[in-house]
Amino acid sequence: MLQCENLCAYYKDVTALHKVNVSVERGEAIALIGVNGAGKTSLLKSISGVLPISGRVRFDGEDITRSSVESRVRAGIAHVPEGRKIFPGLTVKENLFVGAHIRRQDGQVQADLDRVYALFPRLKERSGQLGWSLSGGEQQMLAIGRGLMARPKVLLLDEPSLGLAPRLAEEVYARISDIHGDGLTVLLVEQNTILALSVATRGYVLENGEVVLQGSASQLKSDDRVREAYLGR
Repeated sequence: MLQCENLCAYYKDVTALHKVNVSVERGEAIALIGVNGAGKTSLLKSISGVLPISGRVRFDGEDITRSSVESRVRAGIAHVPEGRKIFPGLTVKENLFVGAHIRRQDGQVQADLDRVYALFPRLKERSGQLGWSLSGGEQQMLAIGRGLMARPKVLLLDEPSLGLAPRLAEEVYARISDIHGDGLTVLLVEQNTILALSVATRGYVLENGEVVLQGSASQLKSDDRVREAYLGR
């Protein structure tokens, strides 16, 4: 469904990714693991079209390497960025409708809004509140819900547990598990490796902008290098 081939990404004169090869099959949940600066966020930004790149990105059988961000969203890629990036001056409901701006004429937006409210009941309770008034966990739920309103084929999640208390992080990941269980393909970046591998079917370990290890979630959990560096013994 999604392929990155010999992908390099750049921040001006700095190369953030070095010939990265990653593939995601339809229906998978893939975890990108690594320390800060390993290139995980850069990979998501490369897929969603935010960073200049070389190499190739293919999605759903099409070469999207030179496609605009908007065309990638229309093709079915939704990116929930690190730090949530909600619109604090808009209400919860207005934030969610922003996620559906590319498809407001298809007649299914209200049904999708109802699905998001069913997944995150607190968003329905707070639908008229402004985004700034939500807790950190509620803002993360809102950011994920906004991504779902685009009705994506693949959901890119960047550090969904960042800054959350353990209980709230586990709650957010329970909903991510539900989203994946409903059949949506998920590619997630997460420093909490235990949480990431709790929902992932496979994973890639990045170091210094390169993929150094890959395998199933169970293989990574039992790998001595992963346990030593990311899971603790």
